[in-house]
Amino acid sequence: MDHRVNGLDIRIIGIFRRDSIQPLHCRFCCAGYLSSTTTPATILQHSDNFGFPFVTTDVMCQIPQSCKASHVTLKTQPESETESNQIWLPIRNKKTNGEGEKELQFDFTVCISNLFGDYNNVLQFAQTLEMYRLLGVDRVVIYNTSCGPELDRLLHGYSQEGFVEMVPWPIDQHLKPSPGWLFSEHGGDLHYYGQLTTLNECIYRSMERSRYVLLNDIDEIIMPYQHNDLKALMKTLQEQHPKTGVFQIENHIFPKKHFDPTGRFRLPQWRNVPGVNILEHIYRENPKRNIYHPYKMIVQPRMVEQTSVHELLKTFGPVYRVPLEVCRIIHVRVALQGALKQEELNVDKRLWDFYDKMIPNVDKALRRAGLLSEEPQNWTYAQRNTSAA
Repeated sequence: MDHRVNGLDIRIIGIFRRDSIQPLHCRFCCAGYLSSTTTPATILQHSDNFGFPFVTTDVMCQIPQSCKASHVTLKTQPESETESNQIWLPIRNKKTNGEGEKELQFDFTVCISNLFGDYNNVLQFAQTLEMYRLLGVDRVVIYNTSCGPELDRLLHGYSQEGFVEMVPWPIDQHLKPSPGWLFSEHGGDLHYYGQLTTLNECIYRSMERSRYVLLNDIDEIIMPYQHNDLKALMKTLQEQHPKTGVFQIENHIFPKKHFDPTGRFRLPQWRNVPGVNILEHIYRENPKRNIYHPYKMIVQPRMVEQTSVHELLKTFGPVYRVPLEVCRIIHVRVALQGALKQEELNVDKRLWDFYDKMIPNVDKALRRAGLLSEEPQNWTYAQRNTSAA
């Protein structure tokens, strides 16, 4: 349910083939009866498609007068009978009765758009989730097409405790999804297993329950550099920019081929855990700002209508680009500027400010998933570093 756009009450987020969109009509299940008439749908293609034949599309419907709608379905003919196998979609985000804004369930939700290709970077995933917990994130929503067996066990534990919400995303059973972002280079039906659709779905899924939504990938941490957590960061930013609903955060790459020379966090219990140890990567590239440089976002979901990956397509308020000294993305991945030598990179140990809480939390999560065989060592990490020195 979405009353923000020209009296059109319902927004259905879908995926359409761009060259074959046809007129549609909405029929509603009202409280106790089917509406006798349909209403014409307004079909809004999202402007970003990266050249792929399929595109994220919003179908907007108007609820008939005096109908307390609970479900909606789409029809190609306005007067045709409703078939017995018709798919009815439950209407979500209904406003509650009563005055004032209802209390939100979460302060911060992270939307991880897609897992696919049997992704199994377990250690980095656990470290990132625990970093977000320390930064004040309440819920992480993950759209899962496929992942590796160890990562599946890890995420099952997080789902059981309620920190992670796993959304099944079997897009590969219906379309030929692309593993890349550009149709001319990667082919397929739609970009990155439907990343644009899942990001939009996550915003609307979170709209009535989370104050802020972070839109980023699992190998990226939106990190405050002048505040201890996201709540303090956003309090400052909102006081300075009270009408802003979208905050862009600059991406900074920490190449995974360069390691901290001291080996301080090359911990023995993580030796056999698949994945990258982000604590070992302290060297940061300077972004090349003379070419397109991507940002990710923290948004107030109720001020967003449509999003792409790095910027909003439609929003109800201004956008603010957060200075890098206030907040930036720690993105541990393959180097973007591979020719740079280690001495040409910046040393950035911001993650180390959290190691004393992050490491035992990661160990606990890995142990719960059956991925750590040994019990915690009987010494502190600071002691280990001192003895190594």
